[in-house]
Formats: sequence, C-alpha cells, structure tokens
Amino acid sequence: MPLVTLKKLISNAESNKTAVGAFSVGNMEMILGAVKAAEKTDTPIIIQIAEVRLPTSPLEIIGPMMVAAAQNSSTDICVHLDHGLNYETVEKALDIGFSSVMLDGSLLSFEDNIKLTRKVVEKAKEYGASVEAELGVVGGNEGNGKAHKVQCTDPQSAKEFCEKTGIDALAVAIGNAHGHYKAQPELRLDILKQIDAVCDTPLVLHGGTGIAPETFRDCITNGVRKINVATASFDAVTNASKSATALEGANYFKLSAAMAEAVCENVEKHIKIFNMKN
Repeated sequence: MPLVTLKKLISNAESNKTAVGAFSVGNMEMILGAVKAAEKTDTPIIIQIAEVRLPTSPLEIIGPMMVAAAQNSSTDICVHLDHGLNYETVEKALDIGFSSVMLDGSLLSFEDNIKLTRKVVEKAKEYGASVEAELGVVGGNEGNGKAHKVQCTDPQSAKEFCEKTGIDALAVAIGNAHGHYKAQPELRLDILKQIDAVCDTPLVLHGGTGIAPETFRDCITNGVRKINVATASFDAVTNASKSATALEGANYFKLSAAMAEAVCENVEKHIKIFNMKN
C-alpha cells in the first residue's frame, strides 16, 4: 500500500467516527512491531517520531526506515514528524519523504504561532504533505526536557487559528499530558465539546498513555480523530528487553523479536480501542 497523508487517514476516521492511532517509534524493532499490528488488524496507523527523540534516533537514519516500512506495508501508513521544534527539522522530514509534519508553536504567542504554522503549511503543500499544529499547552514533556503545565485550549481561539492557518489537524490541551500520569487524568470534555462545536478541523489528543478506554471513546465522540501513544510503547520495549535478557541463552535475535512483539501487542490493543471495538 502507498505511503499516505494524515489528512487521508483522519478523513476516513471522521467518516467512521473513530480515531487513528499515532504511535511513536525509536528504533527498527518499534517500527516493525507497529506495522505488524497495523497489518494484523488491517487498520491504517501513523508512525511518528518527535524532534526530542532525534539525538538518540537521528532523523536521517530512522526517517528513511520509517518511510520504507510504510511503503512496503500491506496497510496504509502515514509517517509523521511529531512536535517539530525547528522549521529546519520540518524541511528535513519533508525531504526524507514524511507524509505529515507538525511544528509545535504552542509556547509562542498566538500571532507568532499562526505565522510560523502558515509557513509550514505552505512548505508542506510543495510535498503534498499534511500539517498538524498545537494550540494551548499539553502538559508534561516529550523527552528529558522541561515539563510544561497544562494550558487548556480556548475554543474561539482554536476556531480562529484553524481558519487562519489552513492546518489539517489541531492538537488540543484539555488536561492531557505527555509521559506517565500520576493519577487517572480527568480530561476537560466540556472544553473539548466546545472546541468541536466551533472548529471544523479534526482534533488530536496527545498524551494517550494511561487514559482509560472509556475516556478515549468520549474524546472520539467529541471530535478527536488522531490519538498519540508514545510512553506505553517505550515502556513495552523496555520491559520486553529486561525479560528477554534475563532468560538463559538470551541473544540479540531473541531480544529484537521480543521488542517488536511487545510493540505489536501494545499497538494492537490501542487500535481496538480507537476503533470503538470492545
């Protein structure tokens, strides 16, 4: 199946009133595991990498691997740059062949976020790629950097932002956070409903690890069409590695297979939830 855009996948999700899973990867095993789950369930997914992960997973190395995996999959796969922090990184991802990019300007002023996002949208058009942006501030952090406090997205600002930028998807802040939640999060579904009511752009939920299945479904009912999962997959790889290396006769090949299978199981579990299946 061809490498596809984020816009195509979230349009299909909108028609089916589901959400497409966006799964972060950091090595070959994570890529293979995620794609295996997509093929096993015959369900399109997004594989993505955030800019903060690039010091350990260089974009020029892992990027082509992600694109090749998508191009050789029997199921539609979107390859996405998550939380791009620099315009140059976005350009590099597009040159490599990513079909979707995000430049996170959520910490900028409203006006500067619009200006920079519009620049990304215009650049992505040259490649036929989709664009995601963020308004409000999702809590936690994507790596080992400074953690951010949640600043919930203002519904009217979201409407204006989407109209002025022409983005394909908007990541919103409704109490969600990256990383591990200390307790079961109580998302502001009231704010999500307000955003969905005034904004025609499909919505994105970051910080998916640890959110209850019924809460995911409530979000999907109220306009969320893309859900990010990162920490759960990295945890799965770490735990699988510990178990595999503790076994007698452990070797690299068993370790590699264990990591891929752990990610496959995690992705498959979330695919079923996001597709509103029991």
